[in-house]
Amino acid sequence: MGELQKPKKDPWDDSHRPWPLPNLPWTMKQTWNDLLFAHYPIKFEVLRKLVPEELLLDSYNGMCWIGVVPFRMSGIRLRGLPPVPGTDQFPELNVRTYVILDGKPGVFFFSLDAANWLAVKGAKTLYHLPYWYADMEIKNSRTNIEFKSKRLHDKEIELACSYRPISEPFQATKGSFEEWMVERYCFYTLNSSGVPLRCDILHEPWILQEAEAEFSSHSILSKQGIDVESDLPIFHFSKKIEVRAWPLVHHFTNRFST
Repeated sequence: MGELQKPKKDPWDDSHRPWPLPNLPWTMKQTWNDLLFAHYPIKFEVLRKLVPEELLLDSYNGMCWIGVVPFRMSGIRLRGLPPVPGTDQFPELNVRTYVILDGKPGVFFFSLDAANWLAVKGAKTLYHLPYWYADMEIKNSRTNIEFKSKRLHDKEIELACSYRPISEPFQATKGSFEEWMVERYCFYTLNSSGVPLRCDILHEPWILQEAEAEFSSHSILSKQGIDVESDLPIFHFSKKIEVRAWPLVHHFTNRFST
């Protein structure tokens, strides 16, 4: 008689989230693949001038951080609809920092570069995000992931790097920098009137690896006026995570917002 199999964990269990999901149906599903997290320290007073004053900055041990995150999106679809061919996977590059409102830690995006024009237009409209269309490429070699991005309207804004995991996978321990940077289940943005909006997301806890990376070009921060404290980032890697996203709401309520 074989061993009894343990019941498979529900990937959409939300019990690990620090606050309840909005009382609304999720609207979008996607998968994030081969992510590099490159984190740079930045002084609070420097970052404060760059982030809308409506958003409170979050810090770890007294230091704020900027994340540069190249990766590949796949499996993108709206709820109840199949993936749209040609728009369901593409490379992306995010520049982000960390904010908190009403005790809900989240992400604030300085920019999101993507290689799909329709996705860029849709995300700008639906989620009020600073998306930019870029010429991008991501490919896996036997040992490395090679990533290139050049923004089409300003080709001086670019990034090219090669990265790889160098440790066994692990889940971030409670209170660690790793937990602080990735276990965030929303992002914040502002509408055209300057009102803060929150997009809740759901995924399993992150599985990370330590990483190495080399940059052959890197102007994504300097050309956007982001002056970090050190040009030696902390690197992490994550192979894959599936994500659901909810509609934007005003951050103090679950009322749907546009």
